[in-house]
Amino acid sequence: MIAPHIPVLLDEVVAAIGPKSGMAIIDATFGAGGYSRALLERGARIYGFDRDPNAIRDGAGLVTEFEGRLSLHAERFSAMREEMARIGVPQVDAVVMDIGVSSMQLDQGERGFAFSNDGPLDMRMSQEGESAADFLNSADEAAIADVLYHYGEERQSRRVARAIVAARPLETTGDLARVVRRALGHKPHDKKDPATRSFQAVRIHVNDELGELRAGLNAAEMLLREGGVLAVVSFHSLEDRIVKRFLKEASGAGRAVSRHLPGEVPGPAPTFTKVSKAIRPSDAEIDRNPRSRSSILRHAIRTSAPAHERELS
Repeated sequence: MIAPHIPVLLDEVVAAIGPKSGMAIIDATFGAGGYSRALLERGARIYGFDRDPNAIRDGAGLVTEFEGRLSLHAERFSAMREEMARIGVPQVDAVVMDIGVSSMQLDQGERGFAFSNDGPLDMRMSQEGESAADFLNSADEAAIADVLYHYGEERQSRRVARAIVAARPLETTGDLARVVRRALGHKPHDKKDPATRSFQAVRIHVNDELGELRAGLNAAEMLLREGGVLAVVSFHSLEDRIVKRFLKEASGAGRAVSRHLPGEVPGPAPTFTKVSKAIRPSDAEIDRNPRSRSSILRHAIRTSAPAHERELS
């Protein structure tokens, strides 16, 4: 039986947004609808995005319950600006993003996101395109090593990649976990399974999660009205680094405050202000929901300045 989904840092997200009747809010990562429900209960109008068709299907009951104040959009959140333009909503009052894989995806063995349940080596959030098995069974050793190193921060990425290529074809999550454990050495009493980093890396690659995050932050900047709130929950350092850097650049933090040199062009006006520090879950929340342990919330307020043109690399 799949455990019920518990939205992470829910009270802190709601407090940052301050939802009230009539506010238009994008839940960019709808999932099981935990954030959306809390915001709907406070009178907001929600536009929920999710690339996972299961999430859209399972959210139908919430759409009915709140009688038209929730609409669901089967799109990547990187496409939310185009989708909102299509439905005639050019600006919103808040955007909330809960980055990464959802509890439901992790708990469904047939989706192939975790090694706790043996299943097909899939990992596709959208259930289409290249699967984890496709990538690992066809990519060359150097490409696999790069993914493991950059997205999993696996220091022995070359050794693991070599083992993966030698063991091909891999078909199940159990196949991949066993290969990684043999390559790195695994003792039953180890605090963290050595396969964890490789699973994270392959999942991020297959779903282009970091590229999606960069594009989603840019889309949110364009969609938020002056005074609107961006709230982002991330779960590991790669994600949080992107969010922190985006908000630092967008708010002008660290920019020299002295007068510009003659002929020097001033930088763009800040698009965000009142950037929060990293907000982490309380001990009580971690006790209730151990998966919240690594989560970090950052939020900020949109200024009136025009959105910046940004590189997505």
